[in-house]
Amino acid sequence: MPPMRAPHLAPALLCLLASGLAVGGCGGDSGADSTSRSARPAQSRPAPAKSEFPSAHGRTLREVLKAADARFEGSVASSAAVFYPGKNRYPFAVFDREDEEIVDAEVALYFAKVPTPKPGARSRSGSRGQAAKAQAQALDQPARGPFPAAIESLATKPAFRSGDEDAARVVYATDLHLPSAGEWRLGAILKEDGELKGTPLPSVVVGEFERVPRPGQAAPRIHTPTPQDVGGDLSRITTRIPPDDQNKVDYADALGKEPIVLLFATPEFCQSRVCGPVLDVAEQAQEEFDDEATFIHMEIYNENDPGKGVRPQVRKFHLPTEPFLFTVDSDGVIADAVEGAFGLNLMHEAVDKAIAR
Repeated sequence: MPPMRAPHLAPALLCLLASGLAVGGCGGDSGADSTSRSARPAQSRPAPAKSEFPSAHGRTLREVLKAADARFEGSVASSAAVFYPGKNRYPFAVFDREDEEIVDAEVALYFAKVPTPKPGARSRSGSRGQAAKAQAQALDQPARGPFPAAIESLATKPAFRSGDEDAARVVYATDLHLPSAGEWRLGAILKEDGELKGTPLPSVVVGEFERVPRPGQAAPRIHTPTPQDVGGDLSRITTRIPPDDQNKVDYADALGKEPIVLLFATPEFCQSRVCGPVLDVAEQAQEEFDDEATFIHMEIYNENDPGKGVRPQVRKFHLPTEPFLFTVDSDGVIADAVEGAFGLNLMHEAVDKAIAR
C-alpha cells in the first residue's frame, strides 16, 4: 500500500506545475487581504452558472487558462485520489498566497487528457522526466468544462466543535465526468471581485486505486478498538481534542447487523485542514441519527504515530488518502463512500443511504 498522500499541496509546488503557462508563475504581491478573508463568513452556496466562466469548446486547457484575466497566485488543494470512469466528486480547498483559506470564491474546474507515452519512448531524465513532459503536453490537449463548484460549510453546532483554530471552514466540490481510465490534467479558474484568475492543477489518475471498496460491494471485515481494549485511555484510539465517542462498538460486532458509519481520519496528524472538521460533523450526526446507525471513528497510524506506519484497518480498505467515509447497511454492503472533506448535508445523504435499505 502506498503511503498516505499529502493532499494540501503547497503554493510553491503549484507554481512549478504552472511553468511555461502564461497565467502561471510565482512572485509578486497577490494583493489579497488575508485578514478580511479569514473574517468572512463561511457559508454553503450552490455552484455558480457555467456561463460565469470561459467555455472550453474548441480550446485547449492552456487556452482556457489564458482566457482568465490574471494568474491565481494561491493554491487549489484536493484531498481526493480515488477516481473511476464516469462521475466523480472532486473536493478541494482554496488558499491565498499567505496560506489563508478563501471561503467564498467562485470556482470552476477543467480537464484534459494526459497523452500516453508511445511504447519504447524514453526521455533523458527517465520515467519522471517523461511524466513531466506528458503533463506539459496535456495543456495543449482539448479541454472539457467548465465544472463549477458548490461550497459546503464544515460548521457544526458549538457543542460538537473541537479546538483546531487552523481547521478548514468550507469544502468546495464539483462532479467531474472523467470519460475513461488514465491520467487527466486539471485546471481551475476562480472568480474574485469580478476578476477571473487561472491556475493549472496536478493531474488525477482514473483507475489507480481500484481496490478501495465501492458502493454495492461487501464491506471488508475489520476490528476497531474500543475503550475497553485500551483500558479506557481514549488518547490511544483518537487524536481528537476533546476525544470523540465514536468508538463504543467494535465494527466487526456491528457488521451485517446494523447500519454503520465508518470514518477514517486523524485530526492531529492530518496532512490537510479537514480531518478535525469532518470528525466534528460526524459527532453531530451521531446525535442526530441517535440509534439508527453505529458511528465508528478509525485513526490512521499505528499507536497514533506517523513514524510507525498506517494501521491494518486502513490497509484492509486500501486507502491512499484520508479522511474517508464509508456508510454500510445492515446487510454489510457499502451504501456510500465519500473521500475528502464533507459537511452535514453530504453526511446526512450518506447515512440515509445506509439506513434506508
